Amino acid sequence: MKIKVGLIGFGRMGRFYLKEFQKSGRYEVAYICDLSATSRELAQQLSPESNITSHEDEVFDDPSVQVVTLCTLANDRKSQIEKAIRTGKHIISEKPIADTVDREWETVELVKDYDRFSTVNLYLRNSWYHNALRDFIREGEIGELAILRICHMTPGLVPGEGHEYEGPAFHDCGMHYVDIARWYAGCEFKTWHAQGINMWNYKDPWWIQCHGTFENGVVYDITQGFVYGQLAKDQIHNSYIDIIGTKGVARMTHDFKTAHVSLHGVSRTEELERPFGGKNIDRLVAQMADSVESGVRSEGMPTFRSSAIASEYAWRILEDAHSHVLPAIGNLQTLEQIRERRRHMTDGYGLLPHRNER
Repeated sequence: MKIKVGLIGFGRMGRFYLKEFQKSGRYEVAYICDLSATSRELAQQLSPESNITSHEDEVFDDPSVQVVTLCTLANDRKSQIEKAIRTGKHIISEKPIADTVDREWETVELVKDYDRFSTVNLYLRNSWYHNALRDFIREGEIGELAILRICHMTPGLVPGEGHEYEGPAFHDCGMHYVDIARWYAGCEFKTWHAQGINMWNYKDPWWIQCHGTFENGVVYDITQGFVYGQLAKDQIHNSYIDIIGTKGVARMTHDFKTAHVSLHGVSRTEELERPFGGKNIDRLVAQMADSVESGVRSEGMPTFRSSAIASEYAWRILEDAHSHVLPAIGNLQTLEQIRERRRHMTDGYGLLPHRNER
């Protein structure tokens, strides 16, 4: 029997989830909920067998719905998670799990003794390339883990495009890289020092580089920003992880289509190349299905606690950047040019649905 799921929020991420639920063959998408009439019309076209609604309580109050997937903005998530717990649903949430650190930790406490499964889309943990790298490290091929270098710079989401509750770029996107650094290190952050820049004279830094240490002595640097050639004729990006041990190295680069892993260990050298995998939602929904069907939590599902930690440290790093000199380079007129270009782009980085597509 298929698992009945209710999908709440049908923007960009909601559509990704629908596609993977439909492909999996293990789910019945019983409901799709969105406040936008245009989004509901699209949902009806893409999933005519689903109940399409603008009232989320219809989803929560239906006892046949086993799983809810929360793809609205962060300011809605804590109340939706409370409703899911009250009505006994398994929960898949986008990150962050709430719009403030305090509310995130309150949400972590809500599921602490909850007898259903909850997870959050920290998608890098489900990527084939990061798992291949970590397996190589665990085999002792690079000796002791010493240095983590992570970079993700694209001409992506710019200020004013609708993710205000998720925070500036280093929180909205950068918390993924904060999380994956901690995942590799296997312990908690100890120190951090961040430098940012107020590109285009915007009030918040849209590029940050942070370095510091973990409690076990591993050092890291994380560079993230959506400032990479925003008005270039042909857009490019720069994304990699470089992991340095006492004896060897392991690294990855990708072009959003193919990921290339390069492993240089003490006993072997390997070059791996496979499809990038996108947001890896197929892996997450499969793990939830495995958990629901077996009654045993899938080991790969990220926890609300991990999300709250990544979010909190992303905010701390942003605060640290604000405590230092923040140069302001460029002007708001350039930012408006970028926004105007992105409004009309059909192929670009991190584009949100156009108004007539929502």
